[in-house]
Amino acid sequence: MPSDTTTPAGTPRDESTADVPSPDSVPRSRTGGYRSVFAVREFRAVFAAHLLSLLGVVVSELALTVLVYDLTGSPLLSALTFALGFLPYIVGGTLFAGVADRYPARRVLVTCDLICAGCVAVMVLPGTPVGGLLALRCLVAAVAPVFTGTRTAALTDILGEGPLYVLGRSLLRLVSQSALLIGFGAGGVLLAALSARGAITVTVVTFLCSAAFLRLGTKVRPARSGGDTSGTLMNESLAGARAVLGNRETRGLLLLFWVPAFFVVAPEALAAPYADATGVGPAALGLMMCAMAVGHIGAEVYAATALGPRTRSRIVLPVAVVGLLPLVLYASRPGIAVTVAALVLAGAGGAYIIGLDQWFVEAVPEHLRGRAMTLLTAGLMTVQGLGMALAGLAAEFFPVHQVVAASGAVGAVTTLLLAAEVRRTRVRYRSARRA
Repeated sequence: MPSDTTTPAGTPRDESTADVPSPDSVPRSRTGGYRSVFAVREFRAVFAAHLLSLLGVVVSELALTVLVYDLTGSPLLSALTFALGFLPYIVGGTLFAGVADRYPARRVLVTCDLICAGCVAVMVLPGTPVGGLLALRCLVAAVAPVFTGTRTAALTDILGEGPLYVLGRSLLRLVSQSALLIGFGAGGVLLAALSARGAITVTVVTFLCSAAFLRLGTKVRPARSGGDTSGTLMNESLAGARAVLGNRETRGLLLLFWVPAFFVVAPEALAAPYADATGVGPAALGLMMCAMAVGHIGAEVYAATALGPRTRSRIVLPVAVVGLLPLVLYASRPGIAVTVAALVLAGAGGAYIIGLDQWFVEAVPEHLRGRAMTLLTAGLMTVQGLGMALAGLAAEFFPVHQVVAASGAVGAVTTLLLAAEVRRTRVRYRSARRA
């Protein structure tokens, strides 16, 4: 199932988690790192489902792009196939977000996986026209934020709201980052061995396996809204978005997820033209495309395993601000070594999210949690798509290295102003809650 930068459950008896401590029994100040998260049986099912569905999404995106190009010979339509992975997120994340709280989480997750499997199965049919392929691609992308938001909210039921939840979110994020590196490689191997339709067929199996893991490996839990389905889905979804965005604290935290992501995508969006402008070869371009993901993975693993919850909370605001500054090094058009180092450092700046996850789940009321997580995912994917598009537009008028450097500088200043606002509102709301 699509993920979050962002990518796409019979009822087990209570003994499904009897072999491990429940999340509530794990001390909030200390956990056993990632190992303690994998000790929770339900999380293992969620993790396996996430891995399978994400690989399916990445491989299907690559294979579908090749298929559309083979059918049309149009680079524009081929590129549009990728773009359609971003655009429907805002639709699904705002109009369908109510699904995440209105129905039991396991039912929503399994249904989303089955919808995606059905869409991909239709893509495989030889008679499906190009317009149909693109429409099905949009439907899969529209389902993605609902799936991701529902799963993120369900993690609080499976792992609690403390350190285990943060580590679980971190693991899923690491899988998403790694899938970009592994999935495209696996897709390339499949396309070398199979036709584009054959590679897409493989992804039908991954979605079905994901649905099976969620259906058999997680418990039935009631809907967060208490089963109230009297209102329309669209009204519930929009009301949830208004409630989350209308609250000063949760709005600031959402922006702290979104704003750095908007600016940090510039070097990835402009990697190919930058490589052309500096005269480096395909190998160097590959290094630049991988560097940011490598930095993010390394920093997040360190923050999750070497830092405690209190330290992870303390570094949120400073790391969010300084994480964009390495991009300013592009101003001097550095060599490939410095460029890759700057990208690794910029990727490492994403480690602030592991502490921000905890702030956000604490700030959002439980009855809104599914809609809030869905909105978070939809917004994150949308701002990344806009950031890429605007970076490309700016590069039509200014040198690429200046655009990337400006993204880092303007992004750092903007994030600094936002961090000051978040600090003020957190102090105010925490004081009010204690009172």
